[in-house]
Amino acid sequence: MKLATLPNGSRDGQLAVVSRDLSRCVTVPELATTLQQALDEWDHVSRRLREVSERLNVGQLAQALEFRPQECLAPLPRAYQWADGSAYVNHVELVRKARGAEMPESFWHDPLMYQGGSDTFLGPCEPITMADPEWGIDFEAEVVVVTHDVPAGVTPEEAQGRILLVGLVNDVSLRNLIPNELGKGFGFFQSKPSSAFAPVFVTPDELGDAWDGGKVHLPLEVTYNNEPFGRANAGVDMTFSFPQLVAHAARTRALGAGTLIGSGTVSNRDADGGPGRPIRDGGVGYSCLAEVRMVETILHGAVKTPFMSFGDRVRIEMRNTSGASIFGVIEQEVQPR
Repeated sequence: MKLATLPNGSRDGQLAVVSRDLSRCVTVPELATTLQQALDEWDHVSRRLREVSERLNVGQLAQALEFRPQECLAPLPRAYQWADGSAYVNHVELVRKARGAEMPESFWHDPLMYQGGSDTFLGPCEPITMADPEWGIDFEAEVVVVTHDVPAGVTPEEAQGRILLVGLVNDVSLRNLIPNELGKGFGFFQSKPSSAFAPVFVTPDELGDAWDGGKVHLPLEVTYNNEPFGRANAGVDMTFSFPQLVAHAARTRALGAGTLIGSGTVSNRDADGGPGRPIRDGGVGYSCLAEVRMVETILHGAVKTPFMSFGDRVRIEMRNTSGASIFGVIEQEVQPR
């Protein structure tokens, strides 16, 4: 089942069930007006939503409309909670290596996670508007899951059954603001502006064999200024699975339905175990600019790739093994505020 949020003039939009091929959709106000309402009442409405999905996929709903993903809001235009992990420890290791710092051993068995702002998420094609390109604008292509209510203290095995939906996110970062903020010892705030989400969230069964209960084993495609930039496989080098991340977030408190948990920047090691290589050199590339800059620093002693500036564009998508888009496309341009 695929779910999206259509604009209707309200802050939270209107829930729609979307066909598997992303061509048609239908609103379901008799079941839920918003995705958050559906998540709050999941145990009561999910079966009926699936029935609508099945009928939509076989062309039995005359009231179905053309699905226009570029016009969608984020599936959850605002959420009660957004927590982003850093499950690809390869990425963390490169960050620290580039600045000559050793990585603590604990990073391999205790996930990093921060709590981000969740009040103003961006739709898949909304621009990244910034006042100053010198802030170090970067994209971060990630996978994200949406949870049911999660009790405090769950095990990863228990958490697996609380994952309801899967999607994609561009977790925009302002890299040049991060050092001063972290230096205060109080975490991210200004350096983490609004994130953008792909048009649809999907139930894990839509991923077929690519979903093993905790990871999505498919390449995450990143195109930057019309050039292939990243094809890292989201199921490879993921040190912490999504059930582990959910359990980590719920260690000391319960999580409410609709909690979003991000994977962190998808990152693969090179085949020889070293830092990843650009696609043009036969590698799988990168999911953010910071990582290629780290590799440049490690290999060449200097950064060559700048951060984003006005007019730069990023496109993020994931396809199934048949080549069909699963979540639709995130496509954004940096524009002056």
